[in-house]
Amino acid sequence: MSSARPESAEADPGRGNPRLRRGTSLKAAAFAAAAASDPRLVRAKERLDRLDWWPRPVRIEHVRIVVTPWLFRLRPWRGFDGFATHFVIFFRRADVHDGLITHELCHVWQMQHRPLRMPLSYLRTGYRRSPYERQAREAARRTAT
Repeated sequence: MSSARPESAEADPGRGNPRLRRGTSLKAAAFAAAAASDPRLVRAKERLDRLDWWPRPVRIEHVRIVVTPWLFRLRPWRGFDGFATHFVIFFRRADVHDGLITHELCHVWQMQHRPLRMPLSYLRTGYRRSPYERQAREAARRTAT
C-alpha cells in the first residue's frame, strides 16, 4: 500500500475544497454543502450580494431552511410567515416567495455582523420600529427586479 498523496481531487474529495478541510467533520461538510446547494438560498444570496450594506457578503454555508408550521401556531410567531435565527430560517409553509426568503436571509446577514445587538434590539424597539426590519424589507424591495 502506498502512502503517497492522491494526485486528483477525485481520489481525495477534500483536496482544494474548503468545506472538507482536515478537522472538518463529514456531518459539518454535508450540512455546508446542503445549505450552499439550496437553490432558494443561493438566489436570495445573489440578490443580497448586489447590496453593499455590510462589510462582508452574507455567508450561507451553515444556513438552512426549515418548514415548521407548528412554530407559527405559538403566540410570539402567529402573525409571521418567516423567522430567522443565526443559522436557521423557519417558514410557516414550503411555498414561500423569493422576496420573503431574501428578507429572512437579510436578517441572517445582519446577525453575521451584529450577532448580539441585532436580535436584542427587538427588546428595545419592538418589531414595527426595528431598523433591522426596515432594512430587510428594503433589501427585498430593492433586489426584486
